[in-house]
Amino acid sequence: MRFVWQLLTVLAVSLIGGQCVGAVEDSPWLQLAVGTLAAVLAVVAYGWVVRRTERRPSTEVSREGAAPALGRGLLIGVAMFSAVVVNLFAAGYYEVDGLASPSGAAGLFGFMAAAAVTEELLYRGVLFRFVEERTGTWIALTLTALVFGASHLFNPDASLVGALAIAIEAGGMLTAAYVATRRLWVPIGVHFGWNFAASGVFSTEVSGNDTPQGLLDSATSGPVLLTGGDFGPEGSVYSVLFGVLVTIAFMWLAHRRGRLVPRRRADRVAAPITLVR
Repeated sequence: MRFVWQLLTVLAVSLIGGQCVGAVEDSPWLQLAVGTLAAVLAVVAYGWVVRRTERRPSTEVSREGAAPALGRGLLIGVAMFSAVVVNLFAAGYYEVDGLASPSGAAGLFGFMAAAAVTEELLYRGVLFRFVEERTGTWIALTLTALVFGASHLFNPDASLVGALAIAIEAGGMLTAAYVATRRLWVPIGVHFGWNFAASGVFSTEVSGNDTPQGLLDSATSGPVLLTGGDFGPEGSVYSVLFGVLVTIAFMWLAHRRGRLVPRRRADRVAAPITLVR
């Protein structure tokens, strides 16, 4: 029931927050405020339900050290997507025609903040934690990464290749960021930094979603293998490569810190049964 209550709480907050953010999509500055507020309330709700159901402090979203951890993740996410765009630009597949919409970028800031926070709470905060308790870190990482990638199949212009790319570059990397820190702030920062850079700064598609224009007036064209096609640069081989490299770095750090959970043995799970006449 711990899992059920936490899952339902995060899903409810995500649904309500998403509806509120969508309702003000025509007003970028209002969307910035509503999206940011939705992100904050989602964290508060998650902390509350974890404390109530697990009878422990919700250390994974504790305020101590949250700002620097969030900042580090944000820098990693922005740097990663910027590296993808630099490679596309150098190859002649990404062009910039000037500034587009600073107000649009502000609205996307709020939208992506709410999306990044609720998805991290759901996939890393709830799903991964509970699966890891029963299967160990590596199996849980693989399974939840595949689920995370599969969830993007419902997006516009989605494809199996794009969903697999998301599973590898994002599902694995974001989970590895959580395992290395055992807190949600770094993966939230990476997730938000990546998505906001993609939409709010470089004005590209995000996981098949054609978002409003962000800061730059840009266009992407070229081989699907490199650009990701209609799915956006997240389906690019560059994104997969950088995601795998960062995943390896986080998992190495997790191993060094002794934060990997081994697979539980069956004889430790099931107690012997004694028949009493």
